[in-house]
Amino acid sequence: MFKTNVASRLFGKFASYRFPPFFQNIINRAYVSIFGIDMSEFKDPSSYETLNALFTREIQKERPIDFSQNVIIAPCDSCIMELGEVKHNTALQIKGMVYCVSEFLGENIPQDYAYLNFYLSPKDYHRFHAPCDLEVLEVRYFGGALLPVNEKSLLKNHNLFIRNERVVVVAQDCNGNKIYYIAVGALNVGQMVLNFESRITTNAKAQSQDKYIYNNPIKIKKGAEMGMFKMGSTIVMFVQKANMNLEIGQKVRFGDKIGIFNP
Repeated sequence: MFKTNVASRLFGKFASYRFPPFFQNIINRAYVSIFGIDMSEFKDPSSYETLNALFTREIQKERPIDFSQNVIIAPCDSCIMELGEVKHNTALQIKGMVYCVSEFLGENIPQDYAYLNFYLSPKDYHRFHAPCDLEVLEVRYFGGALLPVNEKSLLKNHNLFIRNERVVVVAQDCNGNKIYYIAVGALNVGQMVLNFESRITTNAKAQSQDKYIYNNPIKIKKGAEMGMFKMGSTIVMFVQKANMNLEIGQKVRFGDKIGIFNP
């Protein structure tokens, strides 16, 4: 077991512990203040019985979403850390730091895929959603380390995305093309949760691998919640035949229009 996994597991226990209401309110409000969280779309900090409940807070106000079939929306509140096209089976975790795409996904993919790295900071909303109508074909779990995924760590640690724990969702988009949707674990992520696959237990066995294939694909509507991080982390997407309207460093919110599929 990696040291970062142990530390993350211990932090997860602390974050899930229910302190007396008065003390829990102090913890929650301190967290909101330290990270400058905008709570206008959420319940009052005092209503969350644990720090983890605050981390995984649910939006209380409906966000506008363009449900046009060809429109791709941001799957989470995040910052675009990197984007580009797959070249020679490589992608960038951040400028100048490449990794092997087939090792990351568990399969080879064509070179005409675009990739996007969405970084969720500790202040962000921690649930993630479907960027378009999806039919989930398979889920792959790769155990691994839980290194931080912030900019400093991405610049320091080679092959970070491959070394870290991750869940790869293999799906089809509205045009029948494969889309890859990856939740990458990070330091202090006590658990990653997929709403439609309860058999996956993250941060359990560092080197384990599991695969779940669905003979009857699981249909998920655009904007539907797919899961959550129990702390901040990263979503990586690989999409085909799409025009993305994004820049590195850009802040996006779940529901924002970020691109369109080509016919």
